[in-house]
Amino acid sequence: MATIHMTLQGKGGVGKSLIAATLAQYKRSKGSSPLCIDTDPVNATFHGYKGLDVQRLQLMEDNEINTRNFDALIETLAPLTDTAIIDNGATSFVPLSHYLVSNQVPALLAEMGHELVIHTVITGGQAMLDTVSGFVDLALHFPVGPRFVAWLNPYWGPIEHEGVGFEHMKAYLTHKSRVTAIARIPQLKPETYGRDLEEMLQARLTFDEALALSSLTIMTRQRLKIIKGLLFNQLENATVI
Repeated sequence: MATIHMTLQGKGGVGKSLIAATLAQYKRSKGSSPLCIDTDPVNATFHGYKGLDVQRLQLMEDNEINTRNFDALIETLAPLTDTAIIDNGATSFVPLSHYLVSNQVPALLAEMGHELVIHTVITGGQAMLDTVSGFVDLALHFPVGPRFVAWLNPYWGPIEHEGVGFEHMKAYLTHKSRVTAIARIPQLKPETYGRDLEEMLQARLTFDEALALSSLTIMTRQRLKIIKGLLFNQLENATVI
């Protein structure tokens, strides 16, 4: 049995690749060798992590799912006994979600003995309502079966609407039973922790690669070590991971 982790969210630039990369690094720290795949047709950020050996798969062609490539993906997943982490782009959100549901892919994976876990991101700021809507779309359209992990990313501001936080919003309360875990990306001071993480992400470095760089100051490495611990602790508490 394998666990298939997929990032899905219709809003771009909200942290899906950060989540995929964090998942991959966490699983490796536990002795796993996850299969990492980037299907984003526009921004293959996850694929840029050379230290994670991420494969690139072109699932989209002329705004539609390339069925042959999707077939190849399922053939790759079928014999897995470990973990797969699949990062998907915002532009493929609607067609990929529809394809997964209409072809009963979650049920197919379950028949193989695999479990599908969908990771979606909720942000603060201007994209908050869009990302909440994306979460609702997933919960409504996917049949009972896949488990959801909601990642709260406060980078653009507090995740609240009219003073109500995500966990008290109607959107969450209505679909609470589908959410196995809520993971929180920490709020980071932009001039220190935030800048250090952003530069590491831009270089497509893993935490361990960055921590091994003597070119970084001691305190930069210390802050990155703290961020790594905060993110990994979120995954420690999510039993579905």
